[in-house]
Amino acid sequence: MLKTLESLGLKSLDAEVYVYLAQHDPQKARDIAEALEIYKQQLYRSLRSLQQKGIISASQKRPATFSAVSFNKVLDQFIEANREEAQRIEENKEQLLSMWRSKILGEG
Repeated sequence: MLKTLESLGLKSLDAEVYVYLAQHDPQKARDIAEALEIYKQQLYRSLRSLQQKGIISASQKRPATFSAVSFNKVLDQFIEANREEAQRIEENKEQLLSMWRSKILGEG
């Protein structure tokens, strides 16, 4: 499962944190760091990254607890992001080809 998440673009640690939370949520950062045997600073970077991607959520209480978003929603988010990226490439295809021809191939 870790390799699948990494193939979808997650860093190794982010994938590990997500899987841990999917199996044990909600969890406090201290407990996650202890369970995964990583420094809290590393964990907080990973938690921020996962939150920005919408893959985990944090409670408003202190200390915060973190929970994984369902894997179904995670897959939907990755599908949508890739669809949008493919659409951007398609929309800019002619411009990209033109740049390639002039800068790389020395045409035009």
